[in-house]
Amino acid sequence: MKKKKISDSITINRRARYDYILGDELTVGMALNGLEVRLIRDHHVQLKGSFVTIKNRELWLNNLTLGAETVRNIKLLATKKQISALEREKVAGSTIVPVKLLGGSRHIKLVIAVGKGKKKYDKRETIKKRDIERGRYA
Repeated sequence: MKKKKISDSITINRRARYDYILGDELTVGMALNGLEVRLIRDHHVQLKGSFVTIKNRELWLNNLTLGAETVRNIKLLATKKQISALEREKVAGSTIVPVKLLGGSRHIKLVIAVGKGKKKYDKRETIKKRDIERGRYA
């Protein structure tokens, strides 16, 4: 009996939880070539500043930083049903944000979430709650 390997998180977009109120998460595949796979597995990747768009009923990850300042646009693999649901959310005013990259198994996956942008006062409120939980304002 084979043990199922738990997906290791290669990188996390910490800025996403700070800048957006995140909703439902979706795990999608990525169409990568060999060099891109090697750079991601060696942790030479940043999700900071990247975003997801929908073009011609396809998902695209834009501004993914690989290696030494190499910026790529990568096609994401999702079902038509998932893409149409994301399209409906996007029309309603939400943004599709990459949250983290998973690469513990044979495949490299990207977790994306539907988010609504926070205002400056929402960000201050988030910082205040986090500080209270840590016990700074007890």
